[in-house]
This record gives sequence, structure tokens and C-alpha cells, in this order.
Amino acid sequence: MNLSELQGKEVINMHDGVRLGMINQSELVFDEITGDLESIVIPNGENFFNVFGQEEYLIIPWEAIVKIGSEVVIVNLKSKNYKAYSS
Repeated sequence: MNLSELQGKEVINMHDGVRLGMINQSELVFDEITGDLESIVIPNGENFFNVFGQEEYLIIPWEAIVKIGSEVVIVNLKSKNYKAYSS
């Protein structure tokens, strides 16, 4: 699969059915030594900007990805495993 084939796919969490975001709004994190994809960083859904104007992001480990379909990427994250960061 090419990276361009991930563009435009919606990310859905199978654990709770929440729409987490779109791949085209995200960043991919690669291991600088092996070149393996480590995680996907996406804006935090509906809370794209918090009250103070900072963006919040979710980091989804590559291991959490269950299935990549033609239109969606299914991940399995329990709520306590979501990692949100502000910039």
C-alpha cells in the first residue's frame, strides 16, 4: 500500500465507534532507522481547537490498526489508551 492510498480515509475506533478523524488531516510518524510506520497523529476530532486556541492531537500506534478498508481505517483503542497532546 502506498502512503497516498491512506489519504482521505476516515479513522473509526471499533472499541467505542467514535470517529477519530481523517488521514488527510494527519501526520505519519516513521522510525528513522527502519523506516517503519510507528503511529498516526490526527487532530482530536470535534475539539480541533480548545478554548485557548491550541490544537489537540491523538496519537494512534500502528499496532492499534485493525483493518484498512477502501474508505475507513478501523483502530482498536480503549478510551484510557487515547493519547491527546496540545501544541
